[in-house]
Amino acid sequence: MHRSRNIKIVATLGPASNDYEMISALFEAGADVFRLNMSHGDHSEIAARHAIIRKVEQDYDRPIAILADLQGPKLRCGVFANGSETLTNGQSFRFDLAEEEGDAKRVTLPHPEIFAALRPGARLLVNDGKIRAEVVECGPDFADCKIIAGGEISNRKGVNVPDVVLPLAALSEKDRRDLEFVCELGVDWLALSFVQRPEDMVEARELAKGRAAILAKIEKPAAVEAFEAILAVSDGIMVARGDLGVELPVQNVPPIQKRLIRKCRSAAKPVIVATQMLESMIESPMPTRAEVSDVANAIYEGADAVMLSAESAAGQYPIDAVKTMNNVAVEIESDPNFRVIVEASRQIDYKGVADRIVSAARELAESSDVKAICCFTHSGTTAALVSRERPRVPIIALTPFIATARRLCLWNGTNCAVTGEVDRFKMAVVSAARAARAMDIATPEDQIVVTAGVPFNMSGTTNILRVAPCEERLIFSGEPS
Repeated sequence: MHRSRNIKIVATLGPASNDYEMISALFEAGADVFRLNMSHGDHSEIAARHAIIRKVEQDYDRPIAILADLQGPKLRCGVFANGSETLTNGQSFRFDLAEEEGDAKRVTLPHPEIFAALRPGARLLVNDGKIRAEVVECGPDFADCKIIAGGEISNRKGVNVPDVVLPLAALSEKDRRDLEFVCELGVDWLALSFVQRPEDMVEARELAKGRAAILAKIEKPAAVEAFEAILAVSDGIMVARGDLGVELPVQNVPPIQKRLIRKCRSAAKPVIVATQMLESMIESPMPTRAEVSDVANAIYEGADAVMLSAESAAGQYPIDAVKTMNNVAVEIESDPNFRVIVEASRQIDYKGVADRIVSAARELAESSDVKAICCFTHSGTTAALVSRERPRVPIIALTPFIATARRLCLWNGTNCAVTGEVDRFKMAVVSAARAARAMDIATPEDQIVVTAGVPFNMSGTTNILRVAPCEERLIFSGEPS
């Protein structure tokens, strides 16, 4: 099954997409990666979804990536005696550690870490920013605030603190249990929420012990400020625009998204654009024009993947949502302006032999009648470098390791295949030709570019390139290619 577009689609699973029939239908519609949201569902439900995905993978004989999204710390206010209260602009309101039920003047905020970090002038945002309060005076167990934007506040609404770095680890005790469970289960990617500093990613990596690649969700201003350091210790990035749009002025989010995508591409690390991409399709079979433009912009900007959340997890039209995203991607990538924009944004500092080899492969593919760039890879690094080039032809990533093939499903343009170990370059070319034909990317009359590293079976040794025929007889005959 060869997709007719390069950007990947991440589909979240949930109550609306919980059985084999629906998950296989989502895969056929265009989903390349399935997201397991650890905020919803117990371990038995997560394990059942994981098993179904692996059954779909087996039945379609194509690697599928599974992304487990850890919940992260949840900051919420306490409960109210009346269930809710209405706060008005300009009034005073206190958040504190007292255990009494809240009223129109105060409510519990059971997070001493917040009070330890607050300072006068800092903001507290409640219920996705619908209520905004500014700290006037604070101490180790209270914050007296002025309500800037009022409204109804009710039991256990979420609280955001955008102006300070909170002394909270990105991994809660629940996250630690979930991380160990999904790593033993065999997921390919972990998404870490509430990232504020690179140390958060280092901690997650130590706990994962190489069993899954680690992806940082950028959803806090502190993460934006420390982005380059976070990117350096991450395997990938998710631009999580939900909380980011709450904690920052909404007009700041689009340029941040563009900047982060470019930095990820330069570093050859995949980036997912997420949150509210086709949100109206939770209840409607058709998206809004603005949502289509939002997906299109992420594709024009060069993202590796776009993500569906509630649209596929709990919406009424999960298959339609995936099909819509797929159709938008096909249309945008066929636009001549798309190639102009993507190629103009290729800002790469070529340093080593591998960088130069994959650059030469891309130039060969664009200047001759070559149908695909085929790369042999153990760790996935070579395929990631080829993906960074955003070539005009498909990328076929061949690896002897199913774990590597699955992880590479997140990279833009990659078509992943598991192949046996090879010890000679000629056999690597044969395997590449067979894969290109099997995927209907090339015919025996076509040519492909093959990259690999000699000696074989060693990571990071990409040092050879050949333009080869797809006809095995010609490969073995030694005729010029």
